[in-house]
Amino acid sequence: MKIAVIGSGIAGMTAANLLSEQHDVWVFEKNNYIGGHTATVDVEVAGEAFAIDTGFIVFNDRTYPNFRALLRKHGVAWQDTQMSFSVQNPTTGLEYNGHNLRTMFAQKRNYLRPSFYKMLFDIVKFNKAAKNALTERSETELANLTLAEFVEELNLGNEFSTNYLYPMCAAIWSASLKEASAFPLSFFLRFFLNHGLLDVANRPQWHVIKGGSRSYIPALTKPFADKITLNADVVSVRRDENGVDIGFADGDTQRFDEVIMACHSDQALALLSDPSAEEQSILGGIPYQKNDVVLHTDIKQLPKRRAAWASWNYLLPKLDITGIQKPATVTYNMNILQGLTDATETFCVTLNNTAAIDPNKILRQFTYDHPVYSVDSFKQRARRLEICGKNRTHFCGAYWYSGFHEDGVRSAVDVAERFGVARPERDPVHADSLKKVDDGN
Repeated sequence: MKIAVIGSGIAGMTAANLLSEQHDVWVFEKNNYIGGHTATVDVEVAGEAFAIDTGFIVFNDRTYPNFRALLRKHGVAWQDTQMSFSVQNPTTGLEYNGHNLRTMFAQKRNYLRPSFYKMLFDIVKFNKAAKNALTERSETELANLTLAEFVEELNLGNEFSTNYLYPMCAAIWSASLKEASAFPLSFFLRFFLNHGLLDVANRPQWHVIKGGSRSYIPALTKPFADKITLNADVVSVRRDENGVDIGFADGDTQRFDEVIMACHSDQALALLSDPSAEEQSILGGIPYQKNDVVLHTDIKQLPKRRAAWASWNYLLPKLDITGIQKPATVTYNMNILQGLTDATETFCVTLNNTAAIDPNKILRQFTYDHPVYSVDSFKQRARRLEICGKNRTHFCGAYWYSGFHEDGVRSAVDVAERFGVARPERDPVHADSLKKVDDGN
């Protein structure tokens, strides 16, 4: 069978990799590189060369069984990394790093802040209540509650939601504080439980790919490397009972038996010449938002105290109505994440704070799109099977699940199984947690 794959992010690459074992697969990518959010860039600073990740960075041993299996199958090496999270509140002057007790009190005045101890108490209270909610409440009740409503129900303090919970959600999903507060409770609770974020101990071990995330791309694309078209200006996808016509900006048309739309939901809808009512409703109900991303060496984007420097560093906005709607401002400390212990500079990747970065220290700039998660968009995600695999068309992407690399792989596995290609054997590490992964995403 001749199959077109539109998009070469992790979902598109994995789908093409799996299907190429039995089918004639062709990949079309609009950019001049393959990989989507897997974007490692080469930089040279003070005569030293580094490969820095700017999009996909980390994965773990508990909730990435399909992705890890894919890496093992193709001989791609990884290394352990530290995952820690800091918050800096410029309005109150608060900053802390939740990695351990020392970093939690990196700012010495935290020892004297009753509100800080109240926040720590509320974290423990919330974690316990969250676990209980998953076992004691119905799926319908959880799905119809927002995170903010649950926090209000528990009567938790403002310090907890403002300086801990919402910033962490916003950082994970590149969302605003307002969007984080409106997350469906069922989605949030399962994600946090599966990733060990409701536990003080027993957290997953996180990893990065040796040599940068792009290192897995050659191995994954090897079976179909000669059938990848870069700078592919696809303008239309038209289906009929006998096949699919892919139209290009230069007027060319290519014929396929089936098409896998491995681009974003909004991009897929825009390409369809004849979308069904269900495709319009479902794909149109899963929006994306843009995030400005800057690779730089301006350490002023990190907490003032070095002991508070974490892997992920969240900078709270001015907390008025404008601030809570502002996209997340997060700075990833790449020296920590990629283990760059010998680097003389600190490499940072900052989301949505470009104007505050010293222009002389900017190395590269990007714009990445991330899916928006809300009660409404989850209702559309739940209708996935109404359009996937229908009319010779397969919609494939991490947006169907939690939006991460594992979810892109999982979506590709869904597509491959539809073509009769067996699911790859999943990574055996933490096999007892795989049911949680399946049930929770």
